Order: sequence, then structure tokens, then C-alpha cells
Amino acid sequence: MSERKNKEVLSGVHFWQGDIACAEGAIAAGCRFFAGYPITPASEIAEHMAKRLPEVGGIYVQMEDEIASISAVIGASWGGLKAMTATSGPGFSLMQENIGYACMTETPCVIVDVQRVGPSTGQATKAAQGDVMQARWGTHGDHEVIVLSPNSPQEMFDLTIKAFNLAEIYRVPVIVLSDEIVGHMWEKVRVPSPEEIEVYNRRKPSYIGEPIFGGVGEVGVPPMPRIGDGFNLLITGSTHNEYGYRKTVDPEVHRRLVTRIVNKIRKNADKIIDVETQDIEDADIGVISYGCTSRSVYDAVILAEEKGIKIGHVRLRTIWPFPEKVVRELAERVDFILVPEMNLGQLIYEVERVVGCEAHVKAISKIGGGEMITPEEILSEIRKLLGR
Repeated sequence: MSERKNKEVLSGVHFWQGDIACAEGAIAAGCRFFAGYPITPASEIAEHMAKRLPEVGGIYVQMEDEIASISAVIGASWGGLKAMTATSGPGFSLMQENIGYACMTETPCVIVDVQRVGPSTGQATKAAQGDVMQARWGTHGDHEVIVLSPNSPQEMFDLTIKAFNLAEIYRVPVIVLSDEIVGHMWEKVRVPSPEEIEVYNRRKPSYIGEPIFGGVGEVGVPPMPRIGDGFNLLITGSTHNEYGYRKTVDPEVHRRLVTRIVNKIRKNADKIIDVETQDIEDADIGVISYGCTSRSVYDAVILAEEKGIKIGHVRLRTIWPFPEKVVRELAERVDFILVPEMNLGQLIYEVERVVGCEAHVKAISKIGGGEMITPEEILSEIRKLLGR
């Protein structure tokens, strides 16, 4: 048992690939079940979990496809395990129906999407950022999810732990929206001691018969038992009351249920949202970035300073719920905001919605071949907008 404990958190400094750091973050967070299907560029997560989970008493299963993978993850979660899957665009598409089921049944789980060029099979080994809107709206109906966006192997580790904590706190599927560049990047990763890692474990009912799908007001998160705890568990994706009984003909039951599973995220957004800001107080121009593209923005900031231009940079670690307050604050301070994305425009529409007429919003887009938007391209666009 002590040998197993020593393998749960590999404290120290490592030289890890992003995908490996993600797998280690999951294990450090208490993940003990992984179900997945091989797909580039996420396969290294599955490969590493296949090696590591048996060392810590966990279970790894390679399923026949991504539909089965997310189904197994949901079942494992209700069996009391912290559970995760990892995939890329085509597999993420296949998971959407059951992501909706996880939202409706309030099933905590983590889905890692290492984005690649699409649509369809696209360019399987090349990086892109084309799944931003799918991560938010891919499944049907009114729902909320949490989507985190790492930009380094260190954050693949840290934000995977955070994803598990948020999943357990809010009983919701949490998506780690990575990309091929971050997933395959090798960098130093610091793993703290177990005592330094904050791990949130599931809140269980205090008595048999306590409501597990409601009874906590319009914002609250009910406790969650596991199968075998003695509850008469009724788990359905259909409209249900606070005890799990199907009530598909009652509009008030549906309104109460769906309003709560939406509001538990929306009304706790300030607690969930995590952003990095740089020089927004006295900026000449604003840039909003996420994921791998933010790495180019870091260098663009340095290049711009050499030209006497100060960039106010907002980097989103949390994409959904969308960080409206900080984006609006940036818009009140600058005339122009750039949104660099490795797609033909996705997050920019959300930025435009929030900014309104406060500032002019401009996209910098690039697709195909996994080519990064370079710091020089960002600086060139900034100079055009500022007339410098």
C-alpha cells in the first residue's frame, strides 16, 4: 500500500510532454478510471494512463469507440470513481450526446479534447483551435459546462487537477480543451508534494432518502451517492424530479431542474473563471488569447514594447463560462482588441457580444498545417491598427 501511495503523486521536477502531464495531473487528482479509444494527438494520454493506473490501484479500459468510452466514464463515476476520457475532434463529436446525458444527470467527469485540424478527419497530426464552440454548444438543449484551456505542460498538469475538482464541486462534466501543440510540447513540470495539492472529493448524502437531483434551491448542487450506497438510484436523461423519478409531462419539474443545472454554473461563474492579465490598465491595444496561441502573444508583447507599444493581454484559462467582466474591462480601456485563433473565427464572436460598441474587435485567423500564428504576425496587425 505504501508503494502505491508513493506512486500517486510524483513530486519533483520532470521533463514531460503535455499529454503525459495531463495524465499525471489526473492521477494526482484521484482519477482511478480511464476509458478511451486511440486518436491522434491524444493517444499519449491513454497510453500513459494504461501504464500508470494499475500502479495506483486504478482501472484502464480501451473501449471499442468514443461513444462507449464516455458511457463507461459516466458509469464509473456513478460507481464512485473519479473518471476521465481523452480524445480529439472526431471522437469529441461522437461523445456529444452522452456529454448532454452527463449534464442532465449531473455526473462529474473530465473529458480532455486535444484539438486537431478539422472538420471530419482533417489533418490528424496538425494543431488547431476549432472545437471552442463545440465544447460549449456541442450537445443539445439548455445546459452549462466548464471548459479549461491550458497553454503549457505545467498547466496540463495543474488544470487537469482543477478540472476534477470543479467536476466534483458542481457535479458537471468539465472539458480540458488542449491542442496538438500543447499536448505534444515538452517542458519542465513541477509536481508539488501531495500536501500542496488541493483535491476536492465528492459530497455524499447525509441520510438515505436525501434528494440527489434537487431540493437545494435554484443554484445549489445536491449530494451524490454511489451505486451500492443503499439508495434506490433512479438515473435518467429524461426530465426527472429531485429523487430521479421521470416527470416528462410536467413543465414545472423540467423548468426547475434545467434552470438549476444551468444556474449552478452561471451564478458561480466568478468562483470558476480563471484568467491571466498583463498590462491592461495602461494598454495601447488589447489582445485576448487562449491555448497555444497565447504563447505567441507573450513574444508579441516583448516585440511591441521594443516599438513603444504596450499590449494589454488577457489570456483565458477558463473559456466557458466566458470571462465577461475582464473582457469588458479591457474594452473600456482600449480602442482595438485582437483575437488570434487557429480557426476562422469562434471565440471572437463571444468577445464581440460582450464588448459591443466599446472597442473594435479584429480577428487574426490561421488554419491548415498546424501553423502557429507568429508573434510577428500579431505585431504587424497591431501596428496597422494603431497606424505605427
